[in-house]
Formats: sequence, structure tokens, C-alpha cells
Amino acid sequence: MKKHYLTPLFDPRSVAVIGASDRAGSVGAVVFANLLESGYSGKVYPVNLRHAKVQGASAFKHVRDIGAPVELALITTPAKTLADVIDECGRAGIKAVVIMSCDFVGTDAKTQKLLDRILARARQYGIRLIGPTVFGMARGASKFAAANYLGKIKSGSMALVSQSSSVASAILDWAESHDIGFSSVVSLGVAADVDVGETLDYLVADNKTKSILLYIEDVHDARTLMSALRAAARSKPVLVLKVGRYDDEVKLGRTHSERLIGRDDVFDNALRRAGVLRVRSINQIFTAARVLTNNYRVKGRRLAILTNGIGAGLMAVDRARDLNVPLPKLSPETVARLDAIIPGQTSRDNPVDILGNAPAARFEAATSIMLDDPEVDGVLVIFTPQAGTDHMETAKLLVALRKAHDKPILFAWIGGKKVEASRTLLTKSGCAYFHSPEQAIEVFYSLAAWQHNQQLLLQTPGPIGEWEAPDLETARLIIDGVIASGRSVLDEIESKAVLRAFNIPVTLTMRAASADEAVNAAMGMGLPVVLKIDGEGVLHKTDIDGVALGLNSLVQVASEANKMLARGRDRLGDQLKGLTVQPMHGKKNARELMVGVAHDRAFGPVITFGAGGIAVEVFNDVAVALPPLNEYLAENLIRRTKVKKMLDTFRNQPAVDIDAVKAVLLRVSEMVCELPQIQHLDINPLVADENGVVAVDARIIVAPVDPDARRYAHMAIHPYPSQLVQVTQLKTGMPVTIRPIRPEDAELVMAFVGNLSEETRYNRYMSTLKSLPQIQLARFTQIDYAREMALVAAVESGGGEAIVAVARFVVNPDYDSCEFAIVIDDAWQGKGLGNRLMNALFDAARGMRLTMVEGEVLTSNKTMLSFMRSLGFEVTQHPEDDGLKWVVKSL
Repeated sequence: MKKHYLTPLFDPRSVAVIGASDRAGSVGAVVFANLLESGYSGKVYPVNLRHAKVQGASAFKHVRDIGAPVELALITTPAKTLADVIDECGRAGIKAVVIMSCDFVGTDAKTQKLLDRILARARQYGIRLIGPTVFGMARGASKFAAANYLGKIKSGSMALVSQSSSVASAILDWAESHDIGFSSVVSLGVAADVDVGETLDYLVADNKTKSILLYIEDVHDARTLMSALRAAARSKPVLVLKVGRYDDEVKLGRTHSERLIGRDDVFDNALRRAGVLRVRSINQIFTAARVLTNNYRVKGRRLAILTNGIGAGLMAVDRARDLNVPLPKLSPETVARLDAIIPGQTSRDNPVDILGNAPAARFEAATSIMLDDPEVDGVLVIFTPQAGTDHMETAKLLVALRKAHDKPILFAWIGGKKVEASRTLLTKSGCAYFHSPEQAIEVFYSLAAWQHNQQLLLQTPGPIGEWEAPDLETARLIIDGVIASGRSVLDEIESKAVLRAFNIPVTLTMRAASADEAVNAAMGMGLPVVLKIDGEGVLHKTDIDGVALGLNSLVQVASEANKMLARGRDRLGDQLKGLTVQPMHGKKNARELMVGVAHDRAFGPVITFGAGGIAVEVFNDVAVALPPLNEYLAENLIRRTKVKKMLDTFRNQPAVDIDAVKAVLLRVSEMVCELPQIQHLDINPLVADENGVVAVDARIIVAPVDPDARRYAHMAIHPYPSQLVQVTQLKTGMPVTIRPIRPEDAELVMAFVGNLSEETRYNRYMSTLKSLPQIQLARFTQIDYAREMALVAAVESGGGEAIVAVARFVVNPDYDSCEFAIVIDDAWQGKGLGNRLMNALFDAARGMRLTMVEGEVLTSNKTMLSFMRSLGFEVTQHPEDDGLKWVVKSL
């Protein structure tokens, strides 16, 4: 199996420290000393222009003088020397560099010019580099401590990736005092080359890393970050700490959607869709990580609380209510069972008070009873040391109970020295304990949030729904015409025409250039009507007194039309186009909503939903979601708003047609997937009642896009590529569906691998495994369609589907080529399926603008090599392994 392309950076066999020094406190001295003292087994070469020895080791003036292969260079020399040093590294064949110059600071033009020179030199020689960063990096298992850090970095299973050297150092110092270790610590600094996404990719494949902590200050490439986060979160818990939650700038957006949301709202939603957990403090980081890596999982949000001190229990209740953690009422059966073991009349209402002197057996029995309640998803046990209690025996019994039950038990072990020994027991047993009830509640909340985010991660909506297809041609024609005319804002009629093309119900709207035309329009559609100003670039008509509601007579229509036209001429001049007339929607049970699209500079289009009407920005009730959406995600978006309660039966009003509301969200999602020109959109109000919805007003803002851009390049999350689904017939006449893989295919893929012969499994996976490990199964079925593709061949079987072949490719770092693999069920070989599947894979690669497909084939697999030649692959000897052939095909 090929090594990861970043292996020379993270696991080098030899290192040169350029600028290694004896000067105490200098970066070169600290880094070189750490490498010598850490127990790193690779070769370490100090490079120093002036000294023959550094810290007792023989030094070299230049890397070219070393005379042996060097995989990684750590550069600690001043910033002004970097371009020349990179050039020297390139000439010496070094392919990986970490820049650790302490004077590389600032964002001015001079610094950027220097950085550009450095990158140009690095690309000239194919060098990958981390930094510039003052901190550097460390790897726990290999004892590779290439870090400008004076403390000790303990080996562990958590990886830390930070955009800040100072924060990395602070987290390490905190962790050292709490005996927490790391598999990797990487400070990316400026991240001029290797970024967060590529680093996460490496850590996903690292079996020493069980969880990942990411500290982020800013997002440079949202698509790459989202892709990497989603890939990592499929196999390992990922926690993100981000600063800068508040916007400093005044919001002057041109639409309600733009003004209502902050950048942090978008980032928060992106993390949820990526399946990761956001934490708010360094303390939360390690608490949450410890719980997740110890395999604590919840299936719901309902928590039961057990305590031997009601005061501590009420503290937990207060925090649970702060965080909206449901505290369910225990079932009558559960209460009866508790009555049988708890004396007296203490609380059984959740929290359950088992009395201050409760023996260990009562703690165990009561916890077990509460875990059995079907309304409970987890139990918090609060232990306070009191006369008659036995903290060690209680801990032992609860540890055994936790191992026997699939619902989580959280331990709030309150006290100090009196419970120290039992806390140690809990830690060694993989149980998470907390010093306070509030902290335990916060962690349970985080567990439930992480589990919910994992469900969001599994959603793979397509760009177009299964209902009536939109009229894309008409929508594009309207938008292209507006852009060609030099405008960016579609007027109301144009905006509604685009909505109508996507099957969103809109009110009838007619133009009127005069009062007479307004009267004629009102007569045709029936009273009452609404008049609106129609002017070039007018975004909010109420701001210029440009809306008249509920006109019940033609006299009113004529009078108001004349007044509005006069106001329009005064305020808009030549930009006045006239008026629009539409029926008044004043239904008894109507609720006014807003659906919109805003454009985030990092994450692209964002869908907004909330309360609508003219006071939309006063109520500020809005939730955001990254497209594409499906029904689950649309429902989740609605549920996160306050207006959701008004959509149900409310004050004698029937519930609105919630399916119609969801349909609008899904169709807006379609719109932003297929029309990258759309920058902003407001549907406000969207009037909803029990009979459906209608868009009463709408505004769309557009901008030109690069015609050569890849499809969906404007989106942070790539939609399910439904355009690749095809049904084909084999030589035998058997129909086979070829389609992109989905997360829900996991069981089918597991069955497929289990059905393969030992020889076929070995030829594909280069091992005789009989089933895929869960991490690998997730990696194979939960993919990012923007950077990889897996096509399955599926046939009908027993009323369902069976997978009989899988072909996949992963885009290489050059974004020009990809590496492929294919495996076919033994019973389906020789039927022409491989040819059909590979040609479908080639088409998918061409659609991503790739120009070359390459792969590895065992030399002993003569059948596969013959098949490759028949497809036009060139077959050569593998450069690194005599047992493999390298196959390449130009597309």
C-alpha cells in the first residue's frame, strides 16, 4: 500500500535542522535539543554556517554537505534567508519543509511578496511545506518532537491541529498539568501550503490518532475544510475550538437574509453538517474528548439524574434547563421499582434522591432501574461523600454496571481527597467523572449534540429532488438576461418567474405604468389588491413608502397609484419603472415566514429560514443551513426557529401545511445548487396556512460566474451526483443499476465483501480480511463526491438490492489525476460488468476535469492486467514494489 504523500512531513526517517544552534532560548537551539532528547530514532543533522559542532553534534554548513538522504528540513533561520534555503533544500532532493522562523510576522505587502517567493521556490522543486509557524510539530508514537516548546509532550491518542503557535503551546501546557497526551501536535501557522484539510486527511489514516482537536481562527478554503472535516468525523470524534464568534463590522447587507445572519452562524451550521462537535473553551476540549474517546454514545437527549444529595441534584437540573436538556418523567413502573429499594418519601420525580447515607448497592440498583426506563437515554449519578457512604465500593459497582449497559452513565464525583481514590478507579476503568453536576450536564449535552451532528453528516441530498423537475432553461435565461443588461438585481416579476420555474407557488403579479393600468389590473384579478413600487435596484419597498396593502375599491387603487407614482418620481427619478399589482393575501390563519439565501465569503450559499414580514429584522428569528438540503435537513432547519411553534396548532389556528413549507426550502436548495449566479435571495413574506404556501414578495441578486468552473464548485458541500445514475443491461440481458455509493450502503458493502472469494479479496485489498473494519467501512461508503467517487453496480435481490461490484477513484493532490480500484463479485465476473463500470468511472472522472487515471495491480493478477490493457491502460513496473504493476490511462 502506498504511503500517504505527507509521510515525509509527519513521519520522516531523517531530519535536517537548518539553523540548529547553541544559543539558549533560540528556536534553533530548542528544536534541535527536543529532537535529541525526545528519543526520536531517525537521523538528525544540524546545519549551521558558522559552527562545526552544535550541542555536541557535528554540524554541516549546508544541507548538500550531509551526503545522505534527508526527508524533512526544519528551517529556523531568519525570514530573509528562506527563499535561498528552500532553493538549497530543493537542490538536495528534500521534499518536505517546516518553516519555523520566529521573525516571519505581519501581513503587509513586503511579507506577502517574500511568502510568494518562498512558495514559488517550493513548487519549483515539488516541496511541501508547513508554516511559517513558530511552534512546529510533534508526533507522540515516533517520539518526533520538532517543536519550539520547552515542556514535555506526553504520547496519547488525541491529535491537536492549531492555526496558532501560542494557542498550541497554551493547550500543551494545560494538558501537561492534567496528564493528557497527544498522538500529534501540528501548528500550521500561516498555512501557506499544507493546510488544515490536508493535515486532517493524514490524521484520518493514522491509527495512533483516536480523536482530533482543531483550533481555528479563520477559514481560508471552506470546501477543502468541509471535505476533510466530514472525512475525519466519519471515523473519529473531531472537536473544534474557534475564536472570533462575534462580527465586528456593521451589517449593511442588501437583503434581510444577508443582514440577519452572522459569519459564526454559518460556521456553526457547517460544523454540524460536518459531524463534528464545537467546544467553547480549553477545559471543554479535554472533557469532551475524554468522553468521546472512551466510547460514550447516546441515542437521545433525555437524561435521568440520581443523587444522594438533593441540593447537588437541583444544581444539575438548573444547568439542564439552561441547555434545554430534557429531564423525562419516569414511568410508573420505574417509580414503583425505586420505591421498593429507597426508604422514605424522597423525590422520585427526576432527580431521584436516594438519601445521603445511601450504600453502594442502592446506588447500583437505582441506577440500573433508571437505565431500564425506555424514556431515559442516559443517567447522571451524583455522589457526595457523606456518613455511611462508601465511595470505592460505589465506584466499583457502577463501573461494572456501565460495562454491562449500552446507555451511558456519567459520574459527578463531588468532593476532594475523600473521593480521590475512587476517581482514580473511574479514570482507569475508562469512565468519565466530573467535579460538578453542571460540568456533567454540559458534557451530556455535548454528547447528544455530537450524536445529532453525526446524523446530519450522513445526509447526502441530491441537487434535484424526485418531484417535478424545475425549468432550468427558463431560470437561466432570465438570470443571464439580467446579467447581460449590466444589472445585478432582478425585479419582483423576474424574481417570481425564477421561483415559478422551480415550482414555488407565487402570487399573480402584474405591471402598471399608470393609475389606469393599475385599476385595470385590479379589476382583472379582483379586490382587494396590493400596490408596490417597481424601481431599478429597490430592495426594500417599505423603506421608501412603496407598499399599499388591502386596497378594497378601484377608487382607492387609482388614488394610491397616483400618489405612489409621484413619490417614486421624486425618490427614484429615471430608475422608476412603475408599479406592480397583486391580490391581497390576508387569510385568517396565515403565518408570515421568510426563506432566503445569503452568500458567505468562505462557505458560499447559505439558506435562511425564520419569521417573516416587515419586522423580520426586529424579531431576528432565523436559522441557517448549508445546501444541499433533504427533508430531514429542511425539517431540522425549521425546528431551530422560534416561529416553529406558531406553525403547529396555535391559538385555535390549525397547523400550517408543513410539507409545503419544507418543499419551498428544498426547491430553494435546488435553485442554489444549479444556479451559482444567485448571490442573495429573499422570499418575504412566504405566507403559509393549512392549505399551502405562496410567495408574496421576492427579490434575487445575481453575479456573473466563471463559465469554466467545475459543477458545484460554489458550494461547501457537494450534492449527491444523481446525474451519474444509469441503468444498463449486461450480455445476459440482466439489468444493473450503476450509481454513486451512499452512506446507507454500508450493510450492502459489508455483505458484498463477505461474498468475495479469498483470492478476489486479496487481489483488491492485498489482504485476506473477511470483513471490513467499521472505520474502513465508513471510509468506503461515506465519501466526499468533490474529491472521490465510488460507483456501485446494484441488482435486485430478495425484494431489495445487492451490490455486485464497486469501482472507485480518489483525486490525487495534483487535482489532475486520480487513483482507482475495482472489485467484482466472483459470480458476476466475465459478464461485461467490469467494462461498463470502468467506463462509467471514466465519465465521472472526466466530469471532474481529471485527465489521467492510475492504479496498482498485483503482478500475479494476470486477469486484471489483461483487462487493464483492453481498456487502454499502459502497464509498467511499479517504481517501489516488485510485486506490483503500475497502470496508467489518459482520459
